[in-house]
Parts: sequence; structure tokens; C-alpha cells
Amino acid sequence: MSTSSLTHATLTRPAPRVGLSIGLFAVGGFAVLTTEFLILGLLPALARDLGLSVAGAGQLVTLFAVTVMLFGPPLTAWLSALPRKGLFIAILLLFAASNALSALAPNVWVLALARFLAALALPVYWGTASESAGQLAGQGREGWAVARVYLGITAAFVFGIPLGTLAAGLVGWRGSFWLLAGLCLLVALLMWAWLPPLPKVPARAAEERQTVILKDRRFIAHVLLSALVFTAMFTAYTYLAEILEQLAAVPANAVGWWLMGFGLVGMLGNALAGRIVDRSPLRATLLLLAMLALGMGLVTPVIGNPLLLVGALALWGIAYTALFPVCQVRVMRAGAKAQALAGTLNVSAANAGIAAGAALGGAAIQGLGLAALGYVACGFAVVALVATLVLQRSE
Repeated sequence: MSTSSLTHATLTRPAPRVGLSIGLFAVGGFAVLTTEFLILGLLPALARDLGLSVAGAGQLVTLFAVTVMLFGPPLTAWLSALPRKGLFIAILLLFAASNALSALAPNVWVLALARFLAALALPVYWGTASESAGQLAGQGREGWAVARVYLGITAAFVFGIPLGTLAAGLVGWRGSFWLLAGLCLLVALLMWAWLPPLPKVPARAAEERQTVILKDRRFIAHVLLSALVFTAMFTAYTYLAEILEQLAAVPANAVGWWLMGFGLVGMLGNALAGRIVDRSPLRATLLLLAMLALGMGLVTPVIGNPLLLVGALALWGIAYTALFPVCQVRVMRAGAKAQALAGTLNVSAANAGIAAGAALGGAAIQGLGLAALGYVACGFAVVALVATLVLQRSE
């Protein structure tokens, strides 16, 4: 989106309406991300009901991540010229239908189809919502706007996934999907009622711009850096519950509260990201990677001291949450000529990093033991920090 169109959009919309629109993007993000990760808490009950092993049911998670990674960028490029308001409403309606189909699924194949449909739309949502939020906020405040949209991610991890899992104990796993379908439908209605029309990119211009960023080595380097950052983040985060239960001796029924606290502290990271990312996304990445490495690396040495452990987890949680919007803004800045596609490519890179981090973390546990996981994750964060320094120097 050109500077002139950004300025025009900002000048012609009153600030309260802009805040409301960005808030709707965040609420939509909450529904979208809860749809992606709620299944983690439902796997045992779901597997029993459908006659699967937990490991077999877990392949639904892999299917979702791989679909996001492979189909997100081409779908975003294809849909980039559509009117944004209608696109957002259609995505939320698709998520509502996907969750309803999940609730009705008689077997794993129907459930897989429902998850596949949602995974197709998720990266399109994050890419276009990030671009549209920055467009509404205006030049110089794009990072602040994206951080506000990404509050939906923090809220999903803190409230959506735990509450959806608790609801399954009352209404069953199918009931949790029905509740989520209702939420997605409600957000679609709110967007229809309150979201203003958003400027769109002409199809020909969009195609030309997408071609340009895909040929830009600097942009590709930023995308690869995001994959590396998320690998470092999820090498340890994937197994945080296991760390708390096995190493810190947190009772199993209290682990969920610790994870909720981790997410609540992460809200500070979201606020920090909104303050620092607009100045220099690469410098913000450097700072947060240093905090992430320190927090993850300290967990094992201080595991026996509850006060120091809380401090290490707080440092880790702040950096972890802040890196979500910072990576999105950094990649969108690098691909400024096609920000929706750039944002979607970042989401695809993040999912690749999530899958790689989970696999590498599992391998580290098997080969070195759970106590070494924090050090291994810290090492990956240091590698990402060095890569960021190299990228910064090249620019």
C-alpha cells in the first residue's frame, strides 16, 4: 500500500473508529488462533471418542501447520485484490463452519477436512489483518497497530485455549468446538456491523508487487530469520509444561495455572513490542532474542529457587510474546510493496519454525535429557541473534 493511501486512510477515519477496527482484528485473531491450538487440550478425549491413539490424533496438528506453511502465501497472493472487509467476514464464517464441522465429525477424516479448511484461511487472515491495521494506524505507527492485533495471540494462549479445554470437561470436546464456532460467527457479525470499508490493492499492481518481493534477497533473508527465531522459541516452549512438572516439581493440576501466568506476563511483552518495534525492528529483535536466550538458559540453573525461577520465566515470557508481532512487523517492513503477502510468508515461516523447534526439542530431550533443553534452546536463540546482527550489518 502506498504512503499516500496510508495517509488518506488515516486522515479520513476518526481515531475511535480506528481503535475499534484494530480491536476487531485482535478479537478475530483470538478466535482464529484458539481454533488452531485448542485441539492440543482436546486430543486425549478426541482420540478416545474416535478410536485413535493420541499420537495418531496429534497428526491433525501437523496437518494444520503444514497446510499453513504451504498454502498461505499463494492463497494470500490470489486473494490480495479482494475487498478487505468482505474477505475478513468470509474468513471468520469459514472458521465458524470449520469448527461446526469439527463438532459434527463422525470420524478422523471429516475432522481432518475441517482442520484443513481452517488452516487454509489462517495465514490469509494474519497477513491481511496486519497490513490493514498498519494501514488504518498510519505511517510510523504500523508496529503499534500490529502489536495490538497480536494481543489476540496472547489472549488465546492465556484465556482461549485453557478455557476451551476446561469447557470440554463440561460439554465435551464437541461442545468446545460448537462454542468456538459461535464465537467466530459473532466476530463475523461484528465486523459486518462495525468494520469500515478498507482500500484494496488493484489486482495488477498487487501481482507486480508480489513478484518484486519474492525476488528480493533481503526480504527472503528476513523470512528465514523468522523461521530461525521461531525454532529457538518453540524448542523449549513446546515442552514447558513438562519442564514445570518434571524439573520444577509443580503439581500436575497446577501446571495450567503456571502456563496462564506465563501468558499473562507475556502481555507486558506485547506492550513492549508496540513501543520499540517502530523505531527499528532489527534492534528490537536483537534485544528480545538476548532476553529470550537469557530467560531460557537460566531456567535449569535456578530450578530449585522458586523466586529466581519466576524471574527467569518472566523474562522468557516477555521476550517470547513480544517476538510474535516484532517478527511480523520486521518482515512486513522488508516486503513493504506487498505487505499482506509478506505477513503471510512470515506466518508460514513461523509455522515451519514451530514444527522444527518441537522436533529439535524432542530430539534434545531424548539425547541429552530434559534438564539440557533450556541450554539447547538458548543456543538456537544465540544463533538467531548472530544471524540478526549479520542481517543488520548487511543493511
